[in-house]
Amino acid sequence: MTPSIRRQLIVALLATIAVAVLAAAYGSYRLARAEVDSVFDYHLKQIALSLRDHAPQSAAQLPAVDDQLDFVIQVFTRDGSRLYASHQHASLPGPAQPGFSTVDTDDGRWRIYAIQLADQIVQVAQPTRLRKEAAAAAALRTVIPFLALLPVLGALIWWTVGIGLAQLDRIAREVKSRSATELEPLNLDGVPVEAQPLIVALNDLLKRHRVSLDAQRAFIADAAHEMRTPLTALQLQATLIERAGNDADRIIAVADLKRGLIRASHVVQQLLTLAREEPDGDASQAMTRIDLVGLARMAVADHQVLAESRGIDLGLEKSVASAPANGDAAALRTLIANLVENAIRYTPGPGRVDIGVAIEDGQPLLTVTDSGPGIPEDERERVFNRFYRRAESAEPGSGLGLAIVKVIADRHDAKVELGDSLLGGLQVSVRFPPI
Repeated sequence: MTPSIRRQLIVALLATIAVAVLAAAYGSYRLARAEVDSVFDYHLKQIALSLRDHAPQSAAQLPAVDDQLDFVIQVFTRDGSRLYASHQHASLPGPAQPGFSTVDTDDGRWRIYAIQLADQIVQVAQPTRLRKEAAAAAALRTVIPFLALLPVLGALIWWTVGIGLAQLDRIAREVKSRSATELEPLNLDGVPVEAQPLIVALNDLLKRHRVSLDAQRAFIADAAHEMRTPLTALQLQATLIERAGNDADRIIAVADLKRGLIRASHVVQQLLTLAREEPDGDASQAMTRIDLVGLARMAVADHQVLAESRGIDLGLEKSVASAPANGDAAALRTLIANLVENAIRYTPGPGRVDIGVAIEDGQPLLTVTDSGPGIPEDERERVFNRFYRRAESAEPGSGLGLAIVKVIADRHDAKVELGDSLLGGLQVSVRFPPI
């Protein structure tokens, strides 16, 4: 069952009040008991002292005592013989020490005051049970009004808590009334201080969702625009195959169609990779400790055939023995592959592409250097945009390679930098945070 904030608050407050009332009752009882003890001790002493002036010589000279009196008066001789007892209490002891004392008997505890009068000892006793009852009655009279008010307090708390929670109900109605595309932040005016962190967090979530939704819309629009050209080309090439008048023209048209299919497949693969590596995509692999040197060696092996086919000398330049970093191995392999493919594709043969791994200031550094034409400084920021391709480039491509690199680097808190290489072309550096 889902817990109710209102019910929890009411139960907690009423329980706290009840505990406070019980504690007050106990405190009242202790104070009342001390006061009752003081008053009754005074009465015991006054009764005993009242007999001093009479100086009774025998039990007959003692005043008559009402049987309903709570006090028991006893008179003893010096040798301990009892001359008189106002009530018959066989359990009461003989003469006690002068002054106040408390004794335990078969009838319970008794408070006794004893005094020596001439040749006699007079003691007045009272059961402590009467004192406890009097103190409990006084404490109960103090607590009963509070206990009677508990239902009223419960109703007042219910009403007060309801007023406080009305703001949350208003916010809930406001959120419920919005459409799926209405992502404006909620108004904080009139929101209680306690609820403001929730609204701030919700507004932050709405903001991030709006940014993600805008990015998805832009991505879908860009992808549709980018796919329009290769699909149109494929349709045209299929039409040329149908209209081919001889086998030679048909073979050429089929070859063009295959190249178009390869390019379209590459674009789709790049789009899927980019969508997967987006912050809100499907990339959910846990970060583990990996070695960038090992990934660099794998990239050289994976692209060696492509590099040789284009006359490119691809290799791993002298680097550290190991460069550990925290990351997603599959994603970082994709990052290095995109950098190497771009370098091979845009470097004229014969040319050179080097992969380097180093440690600088405690940070792992991956570099891909080529001897190609490079990228002008005024375009280096734009090349990370999706589907951006330089106008001077004659190489077919989707314009997503470096965009994918940037997304993966951001996910790993790495920084991507473009600069001039010592080989005369471009150097891409990816600086990872230290472990």
